Formats: sequence, C-alpha cells, structure tokens
Amino acid sequence: MAVILSASQAAAADYKAGVARAVITPDQPIYLSGYASRNRPSDGVIHDLWAKALAIEDARRGRVVIVTTDIIGFPRWLAEMIGARVDKQYDLDRARLLLNSSHTHTGPLIRRNLNLMFELKPEEQQAVDEYAARLADRVVELVGAALQDLAPAQVSFGNGAAGFAINRRERTPKGMRIGTNAGGPTDHDVPVLKVAGPDGRLRAVLFGYACHNTTLTGEFYKISGDYAGYAQLGIEKTHAGTTALFVMLCGADQNPNPRSKLELAEQHGATLAAEVNRVLAGQLRPVEGPIRAAFQKVELTFATHSRQTFEARLSDTNATRVRHARAMLAAYDQRGPIRRYPYPVQAVSFGKDLALVALGGEVVVDYALRVKKEYGEKGMVVAGYSNDVMSYIPSRRVLQEGGYEAADSMIYYGQPGPYDETVEERIFAAIRQVLKRVGRAPQANAGR
Repeated sequence: MAVILSASQAAAADYKAGVARAVITPDQPIYLSGYASRNRPSDGVIHDLWAKALAIEDARRGRVVIVTTDIIGFPRWLAEMIGARVDKQYDLDRARLLLNSSHTHTGPLIRRNLNLMFELKPEEQQAVDEYAARLADRVVELVGAALQDLAPAQVSFGNGAAGFAINRRERTPKGMRIGTNAGGPTDHDVPVLKVAGPDGRLRAVLFGYACHNTTLTGEFYKISGDYAGYAQLGIEKTHAGTTALFVMLCGADQNPNPRSKLELAEQHGATLAAEVNRVLAGQLRPVEGPIRAAFQKVELTFATHSRQTFEARLSDTNATRVRHARAMLAAYDQRGPIRRYPYPVQAVSFGKDLALVALGGEVVVDYALRVKKEYGEKGMVVAGYSNDVMSYIPSRRVLQEGGYEAADSMIYYGQPGPYDETVEERIFAAIRQVLKRVGRAPQANAGR
C-alpha cells in the first residue's frame, strides 16, 4: 500500500489544493462484504482499490480534507480513531475531515461493519482485523500527504446527469422487495468539482452519484471498485496525471440497471466517466470564499423491543437471525438493550457557491431530494456513506412501507430492529443546524 503524491504547482490563487492517493487492495484473500450469500474469501483482483484525499485551503487557512475510499464503509470505531489521529498529528478538527466510501460490494469486509453477516473462521477474522488496522494507518498518512501537497489552485463546479440508477424498491402483494421500480424516486445528478493549477492543468476531479455500487452481485469473488472504480479509472485515463475521487451520494434504494455482469460494471463506469468528462469540457462555475465546516451527532432511537423479541428468534431456521438474536440478548445481559445510536451529520461550505452535506449510513434518496427542495439544487451536494455506516437510513415514507431498507437489513448490521418514526425529522433537524453553521440558509423554489 504505497502512497503516491501528486506534483505541486506554485502561483497565486484564493485556494490551495493538495492531492494524495494510496492503494488499499488487500494483500491476501479476504471475505468480501455486502452479500450474505458469500461463503468463502476473495479469489483474485480485477483492479486495485484506492483511498484518495483532496485537501483544500482558503485564503485564511481554513481547510477541509475529503477522503474517498473503495470500501463498503467506515464503521464508527474506525472513523473516530482516524479522526482523533488526524486531529493530533495535523491539527485538523473532526468537522474538517470527511470520510466517504464507495460502498463497493466487491471490496473487503471491514471489522465491525456488517459484523453479523458472516461467521468467520479465526484465520479469516484475523485477515479482516489486520486489514482494518492497515487501512487506518494508510488513511491517516494520506491526509498528511494531501496537506503537504497544498499548492495554489482554481476550483470550479458543475453538474451532469447519468441515467443507469433505478429505484429498487418494488411493491408486490407480499410487500416491498428488492427489484426494479421505474416510477420510484431517483436522483440522477452527477456533481463535478474541478481542481486545476493556476495554469489550468487539471489536478483532481471530485464527482458523485446516487446509486448502489452493486453491479457485481454475490457470485463475484474478485476484488474491484465496481462501476465507481471503473469510472475513476476512465477519468484518469482521459486526463493523465489527474486524480479522480468518487463520492457515494444517497443511493441506498437505487441499483444499477442492468446488473450482474462484469461488462455492465465497465459499461456503467464508462457512462459515468463520459458524463464527468463532458462536464469538465464545458463551462463550470468558479468556487470562491471561505471554507466553513460543522459536524455533530444526533441520537436516533429504535422502535420498541424486548428480550422476548429476540428469545422468540432463537429457534429460527435462518442462522443469521439466530446469530443476531444471540447478539441482542448478550447486549441485554452485558450492557443493557440497544435503544439509540449516535448518528453523524456534517456540512462543508465553500463561500456561497457550494455546500456539501455528508450523512452517515446507507441513506435513501428521499433525503437528498428533500435537502435540495428546501435549500435549492444550485451548488448543493448530499452524500451518504460518510463518517460511519451503521445501517440503512430510511425516510419516514420508506419506514412505513417496510422492506429491506426499512427493517430487514438491520439484522446484518447488528442493530436491534428498525428506527422509530422520528428518524427523518431528527436527522433533518441536525442537517438544518450544520447548514446554518456553515452559512447556508433555506431557499424557496431555488433551481440549479
């Protein structure tokens, strides 16, 4: 896992930017995360996984570092460890470090994320534990490398669109299932942040999309970044010497369509890369002004449960449900029942031109659509899978409809059950607070 630094430029500009990247491909077979059907470790590599960092500093030395990773997600313990080390080593407080994951399902299992999905042998668990420790070291080192690389830069922003994401919550007579729902809500926006030197040379591209990184389904055992990995490779091939960073947006209830073939992952990646390149070739809006950041946690509460809820599942024929019931009963016995979760909400603004909201967990698209409705689409990016991935985050609508994103998935994440119906409003109260702290006010009928 070697760190590769980009070249620096020297000239006057309002912003400085630094870029760094590190290969984070596991060096041994390891369980891949995301599909409970898998029953053995990985058996090869299609292309490398990367962690990448983009540091931006304003004229008053206000900074932010955005780290993107080709992994399933950062669990809370790992994100907090990285944040504390970064603060101590580089004097960068937690609000100014954003950790996002592409949520590839052909990436390694991360310790304590989706912990109940598999029952690993000791040597398999050791590989997972060792990988998490190395990952923490690499990300901390990466942040320092990006800050060391700071040099004058021009920053601009634009939007494109890609249409391969489809709402996957399909209504059936037996309830909601994962399928295709062409009439369901989507967000096909492709936000693009361009970072160039004073001479106009492209140094970095930060782009996002709201779609599960699951073109490659459970029968695939080779490591890759899925469509997001192919998109980054495609952009970097077109723009030699540039670092492309993918940010996963609120795509928890969106799937690539079609899927389940390697060539489809390549196809979707190529579609996304082509759209980013099209935006880069057009007229982007300059981004200027001070960088402000805010970070806070809000307590989300779970629906009512009791010991009897889990005791009744001990005789279930599903091994995962039994494993979950035992874990929940152990919590009752050892530290008390799990009733709430500290949920991270972050906002970063660049003057009045651009605001980025970063939400923890697997966030359904309703959240992004609501933020854009309340605050306007212009210069607004809403990411999920940031700073902690503890569960799916359903809207009230999704929670009431039920299904995998609302309830069934919570077993794999080791949560006691679904959230209660206050979940959306609790999160939005926190979103409004962090956006207010970074200077973004609600707008009426604002457009892009």
